[in-house]
Amino acid sequence: MIKLRLKRFGKKREVSYRIVVINSAARRDGRPLEEVGFYNPRTDETRLDVPAITRRLEQGAEPTKTVRHILEKANLLERHKVEAKVEAKAEA
Repeated sequence: MIKLRLKRFGKKREVSYRIVVINSAARRDGRPLEEVGFYNPRTDETRLDVPAITRRLEQGAEPTKTVRHILEKANLLERHKVEAKVEAKAEA
């Protein structure tokens, strides 16, 4: 299963995270399939590659709880759900 999750990096006590697409069986800091964003909890800075995240969500990637919260704050997850519902209604 493919997951969207946080990969820790930075100095001790000055941590930041990369939002990565990775196999769920891989280690937290293992080699990702793709890096799709950045999150710094100390300054609350977030950078997201919206087309890449949307593509991975459509392919069935599952975000972790923390990444889901970050995507909801950016209104990205809600947008993806609405688009999926519209497509499902159009097919029916």
